[in-house]
Amino acid sequence: MLFIVGALIVIGCVMGGYIAGGGHMGVLWQPLEFIIIIGAGVGGFVISNSKAVIIDTIKATGDLFKGSPYNQKRYEELLVMMSVVFKFIRTKGILAMETHIENPHESTLFEKFPGFHKDHHAIEFFCDYLRLVSLGTTDPMQMEDLLNAELEAHHKEKHQIVGAVENIADGMPALGIVAAVLGVIHTMGSITEPPEILGHLIGAALVGTFSGVLIAYGFVGPVAKSLGGTFEAEGRYYDCMKQGLLAYLNNQSPIIIVEVARKTLFHEVRPSFARMEELMDEAPSE
Repeated sequence: MLFIVGALIVIGCVMGGYIAGGGHMGVLWQPLEFIIIIGAGVGGFVISNSKAVIIDTIKATGDLFKGSPYNQKRYEELLVMMSVVFKFIRTKGILAMETHIENPHESTLFEKFPGFHKDHHAIEFFCDYLRLVSLGTTDPMQMEDLLNAELEAHHKEKHQIVGAVENIADGMPALGIVAAVLGVIHTMGSITEPPEILGHLIGAALVGTFSGVLIAYGFVGPVAKSLGGTFEAEGRYYDCMKQGLLAYLNNQSPIIIVEVARKTLFHEVRPSFARMEELMDEAPSE
């Protein structure tokens, strides 16, 4: 939603200011200029990135309209889930969790937390480390090294997407100049035409420069920034699970585990201590 609002503000202010100054919208409609700029940008994007990055970028930009799912409600669910899981392990032992760990998507325990249960990558991440615990990995320092290595790899993988979009933004102004130069070349072929025709041709050529700069700084650059923010939020979600797992390995009680994980959250998504007590009192049990 914010993406749409921001795009409307950019278009409204730029076009509104142009029209208020006496400009004519028809002059800005130069589809061939747009084909040159956007087509060259897309081509450069395809040349400079792997197939996996291209696919992931398309998927990620498609999710911009949905906004980040990592809100306070999502974190409340995650913290309650960890409380329930670690209470279960404390009561029945880690081996009793094996059926849930091995088939998390069919788990009657995890399905009580629908947001977490539907997040394939998050549930696999959490269960992979519980599986390591069930296999005998109980050293918190060793586990922390593994968690940090995976989270770093996750960060680098997501940064490839942000970098790919940033490269498009960086190239758009130059591609706008390319379109403008081509327009000037076309204009020079009509140098004998009367001034009103030459003026129209020169104006059409300059639309290329305008479009390249506007697309770069009004749309593509902000999209890269927005994607970066979404991936940072996703990383913090995984870090919350990491802190819970490490607190468990340090033999903390489920209440302390939840509190340790809660303290790592930003204020905008962090539930209060009283709110967590209320939620854990109402939490489902296996």
